[in-house]
Amino acid sequence: MKVLVMGSGQMGKGAAYDLAKQESVEQIILADIDLKCAEALAKEVGPKAIAERVDAKKRAELVKVFSKVDSVVSAVSYTVNKLHTEVAIETGTHMCDLGGNMFVVEEQLGMSDQAKDAGITVVPDCGVAPGMVSVLARHGIEYLDRIDSVKIRVGGLQQDPRPPLNYSLIFAVEGLINEYVEPCVAIRNGEIVNEDPLIGFEELTFPEPFGKLEAFNTSGGTSTLPQTYLGKVNELDYKTIRYPGHGHKMWCLLKLGFMNSNEIDIDGKKVSPRRVLEKLLENNLPPSGKDATLIRVMVEGWKGTESRKIEYEVVDLYDDTTGLTSMMRTTSFPAAVTAMMMADGRITERGVLTPERCIPPELFIEELRSRGIDIKQKIV
Repeated sequence: MKVLVMGSGQMGKGAAYDLAKQESVEQIILADIDLKCAEALAKEVGPKAIAERVDAKKRAELVKVFSKVDSVVSAVSYTVNKLHTEVAIETGTHMCDLGGNMFVVEEQLGMSDQAKDAGITVVPDCGVAPGMVSVLARHGIEYLDRIDSVKIRVGGLQQDPRPPLNYSLIFAVEGLINEYVEPCVAIRNGEIVNEDPLIGFEELTFPEPFGKLEAFNTSGGTSTLPQTYLGKVNELDYKTIRYPGHGHKMWCLLKLGFMNSNEIDIDGKKVSPRRVLEKLLENNLPPSGKDATLIRVMVEGWKGTESRKIEYEVVDLYDDTTGLTSMMRTTSFPAAVTAMMMADGRITERGVLTPERCIPPELFIEELRSRGIDIKQKIV
């Protein structure tokens, strides 16, 4: 099969590295608006990879390159995901993306009938959260007969945290701030609700050296899970894991208006506080260095007449051998696996479908474990 990776940044690099190792992948086209960047990555990835200059916002250029492949991993800004879905439908090419904005996903889902008519599958939100955790949640839900609650906790952290926020930019700052300002969709008492971000603090513990951590509401992590499982699940929520104290500092910035996109007047000049904050975070947070991704998905309910809890846990670390960060691995590997599953027929449904609706959980978990992502599962 031939696979296109749109974007030669960190996530595009992770997807390309993974695809290059798969025997069934004959060729990888690495597309980027910066040809030198794409060429440098192609050289790193090896003989299966070729580079092309493609503007991710230009329909004509996208049509040309999409037509050359069986499947696409779109690893660029969520702002072009709708356009890429339209091009996938036009060219009859399977595609998955990394999500980043639930309103864009809603627009993509509105094109499901067109994708089905084109005989293709498009999977938005196919990263770590939403994405991997959505499939894990489905696996747990399908194991039980009756579901009381689904709790999803995810965090990308430095192994060696440094002040002032004990955090580094492991992914794009725009997506990070979105998580801290947009509504958090959950299921409470069997009904879909919108909750505020940066509240709902709880303490949780992971194996050393991480120990006690905090988790709090952030947006986007549940994606379409509430709509998919409304009527089947009584409680469902998502929280982000951070080192203790981080959430309150971000809450203070939110309440002071630093995450507000509306421009304000400062000495006769219009300034967006959010853009200032984004730039300051980009300029002043420490390099990510060696990172870790922590995941815990807990599904509680009943198996027959017995109360059961199925729990999935991942502690994934920076890969010293490849130099891939854990966030690259846990975000881009699920997308790479999905792209292959669409192309080789293991994903059979057609349309625009979110991960929990179309990715076969057992096969998906097996693929990720084969890539060194250790998904531990226990039932109590």
